[in-house]
Amino acid sequence: MWQDKVKEIIYILENSNVNEIEVTFWGKKIRVLKSSPNVTTNNTDKVISTNKVESLSEKKEVDIKENNENYKQVLSPMPGVFYSSQSPEKPPYVSEGDTVTSGQVICIIESMKIMNEIESEYNGVIKKILMNNSDPVEFNQPLFIIEPS
Repeated sequence: MWQDKVKEIIYILENSNVNEIEVTFWGKKIRVLKSSPNVTTNNTDKVISTNKVESLSEKKEVDIKENNENYKQVLSPMPGVFYSSQSPEKPPYVSEGDTVTSGQVICIIESMKIMNEIESEYNGVIKKILMNNSDPVEFNQPLFIIEPS
């Protein structure tokens, strides 16, 4: 059972932009690092190092130039899991090229087992969707690029 928890912690670390996780449970402390030049251990700490070549932010590079002030980003208000539709059987809330209005639901972020509807802050056209369905997201991570109208 203890090894399952360690595997779970490593999985969470590998699928997030976080570089280090430290957890204490049942009187044991575990610290997991993505990449560390120095890996040390002692009686109370177990250090596990894992390397991930590609981070989520690198995978989601935006092709739209940053100096274009016409485009606005919709940022994640919380860490969680990105969902593009209400359920797997239903179509996505929005697709690239769709026109949206301020207050329109454009995705769901699941955080702590609660489904949070994320609404557009702008009227405009969806230029780029930066996340795939079921991707983990961090606080303030860009989700969409919108060209305001």
